[in-house]
Amino acid sequence: MVAINNSTEIRCQEKSRGGLSYEVILAEPAPNVTIPKKPVTPGKNVSAEEIEQKLKAAEERRISLEQKKMADLTYKLAKIEEATRKKDEITNEFINQTKEQLESKMEQHVEKREAIISDLKEKLKIHSQEIEKTREQLEQQKYIEKIAIEEKLKTAQTLRDENIKKMLERLKEHNTVKIAEIKNQIDQLESQKIEEKARIIENKLFTAEQNREKELQKKIEKVHKLERRAELVRQNKAAAQQPLSEDNAAPIASSG
Repeated sequence: MVAINNSTEIRCQEKSRGGLSYEVILAEPAPNVTIPKKPVTPGKNVSAEEIEQKLKAAEERRISLEQKKMADLTYKLAKIEEATRKKDEITNEFINQTKEQLESKMEQHVEKREAIISDLKEKLKIHSQEIEKTREQLEQQKYIEKIAIEEKLKTAQTLRDENIKKMLERLKEHNTVKIAEIKNQIDQLESQKIEEKARIIENKLFTAEQNREKELQKKIEKVHKLERRAELVRQNKAAAQQPLSEDNAAPIASSG
């Protein structure tokens, strides 16, 4: 009688933290292996029917043992699958919570950044209005000063003409060439004085206009920088809202 040796090997290896991976190998019957024969009791004959019954009982025990092993193996595999499922649920929950926290922080950061930019824009708008008001005041002051200069020029011209007239009356005795030279000298002196005053006023107004334009340009460049930063934050937020891939999710799960 050839014996049937049906061995089952279970290998266990820890694959990841909190879970186990099993390999189940059903080995083939070993060749040339026989079950030791039970010594026959002297003086007792064993019939073929008894042998058949013993073989049948042995086969039933073998089948029952295999069924028990398979049931135990199925139970262990079910526990492993349940543990793996729970681990996956915990990992996914951790990933989702982490993602929600990151998105919430990103939204708060963007909202705060946009509020700051909005506040700076409002302040810059107010400052620009003040600058424009100052410019209008300077323009008005320039116009008033121009009118005043024109009035002074008219007055000076009148006084000059009167002085010239008086001088001409006093110098009637002198010849025409002398009178013309004196008048020319007086005209040059008066013109130089008037031109010098006008040049000083124009220089002051020009310097004030340049300073106002430089200040306004600095404020505009500052707003442009803030707008570029806000655009970069919005792009980062849009990138963060895209679904995580499996390669990105793996490091987060292992860190928990």
